[in-house]
Amino acid sequence: MSDPTERREAVRRNAQSHFTHTERRDELVRQEIEKERAAVDAKTAKLKALRLAKEANERAEAERLAAEREKSGAAAPKSARRKRTRTAEPAKARAKTG
Repeated sequence: MSDPTERREAVRRNAQSHFTHTERRDELVRQEIEKERAAVDAKTAKLKALRLAKEANERAEAERLAAEREKSGAAAPKSARRKRTRTAEPAKARAKTG
């Protein structure tokens, strides 16, 4: 028979081996998550910069058009108004009136 301490050591080594493998897998998963998070953060920053640049261009263009209108004395264009659609009357209201 083998020595009880040898058996105990073999079991301990086996458990330690499983623990080590699990730790390695966990670390790889953490690294992958961190890479994905960095990629998403970079994409978000890029899109924000593009949006801010677009808004700045639109603001500059609006200011330029306003300055041209002011210079020429033309009135500002009226905004398009939407027609209001009549909402359907509730059934109770129709029953009373009809």
